[in-house]
Amino acid sequence: MKFSWFHLMPYRWLPADFRERYHSVWVDLPNALYDPVRGHGLYNEYLDMLEYAETMGFDAIGVNEHHQNAYGMMPSPNLMAAALARRTSKAMLLVLGNSIALYNPPVRVAEEMAMLDVLSGGRLIAGFPVGTSMDINYCYGQNPATVRDKYREGHDLIMKAWASREPFPWNGKYTKLRYVNLWPQPIQKPHPPIWIPGLGSIETWDWCVDHAYNYSYLSFSGYKRARKMLDGYWERLEERGAEANPYSCAFFQQVCVSDTDASCEREWWPHVDYFFNKCLHLYPGTSEAPGYRTEASLRAGVVAQAGNTNQNMGRNKTWKELVDERYIVAGSPATVRQQLEELARSLRVGHLLLGLHIGSSPIELTNRSTYLCATEVLPHLRPLWDEYEDHWWPKALPAAERVAAGSYNTAVRATVERPSHDGGEPGRDRVRRRDEVRP
Repeated sequence: MKFSWFHLMPYRWLPADFRERYHSVWVDLPNALYDPVRGHGLYNEYLDMLEYAETMGFDAIGVNEHHQNAYGMMPSPNLMAAALARRTSKAMLLVLGNSIALYNPPVRVAEEMAMLDVLSGGRLIAGFPVGTSMDINYCYGQNPATVRDKYREGHDLIMKAWASREPFPWNGKYTKLRYVNLWPQPIQKPHPPIWIPGLGSIETWDWCVDHAYNYSYLSFSGYKRARKMLDGYWERLEERGAEANPYSCAFFQQVCVSDTDASCEREWWPHVDYFFNKCLHLYPGTSEAPGYRTEASLRAGVVAQAGNTNQNMGRNKTWKELVDERYIVAGSPATVRQQLEELARSLRVGHLLLGLHIGSSPIELTNRSTYLCATEVLPHLRPLWDEYEDHWWPKALPAAERVAAGSYNTAVRATVERPSHDGGEPGRDRVRRRDEVRP
């Protein structure tokens, strides 16, 4: 199995009476509640958590895109990934992802993701979500009746821009460009692996099968409630004659690890309560615009998690209820290990996206959970699905060919800081650029 450390980046200081005073955490929450000085510290704390996850051996570190909310402060996940690209060297960068229907023109996504792939040495996983209704319809004003058609056209343009080696025109329904000529091109060929996040649309399954993409199911209700949805996914793959490869599917699960089950509840409950009762406080009127869900999903009875106003989403539940019903996987390393193995086997997933930061949890608690998970949980689970090949993983440059941050300065510092003998350029005769000595 492979494990990604995934961050939502919520705002930590929503008031105690938040649910009584404000009708939603998303779209129209007054930004007077946001303190940018506190935000400065929080962004850097969150990036430190992600960087620590790499040092602990997580296979990937993940970020995503949301707008106008306190639930996830990443309107641009590419900015976060760029910061991580320079401060990490081994973990893959899971950008899950860019809501491509929001970009005009969509080649902006192709350009920025190509930059990330080149900057990181081919470590990018490119996520292409349609996006929540709150983000795409209410924050960005996209027509729900046409957004999926616009998404598909944007996807096709990005794929062609990554593949083409000559300028070409694009005369689409939503985008018209005389010249498409992508600089830079991504390192990974024909393109970085594509993961498609889903909350509950049946067309997404067929889209992933048609293009051999990874289907990434994002759930805050835990793996017990995800079983029916993912059973449908595997049945659909069988109907389409596709390989039932566990690596074709990823699942997001929130996890808390402490030394004992009792200490886990004591340490984590305030932060779990903050997440489920503040960060998931949604207004039904903006949760799902008419036309956002497709006819096929409606006929199949598929309910998008973020748009289901009848779903509890964990609100007003006790710690015991959240744990017993598997909204969260929590407890000692032994308890978490057993539950994550049950999750992986029952859902048949080869990629786990672990939310090891929850709600308002500080870095000390989060990093301790990350440490325990990395050292006492994941080694026992990695052998699962070894009989399958992971076709949805980056093909990065070999470690020896990746350029480490600051390495150019290190290579030339002694010469640059020493005076030249002939009064010309300092030490010019003794400096050879790294790209001049490569074969």
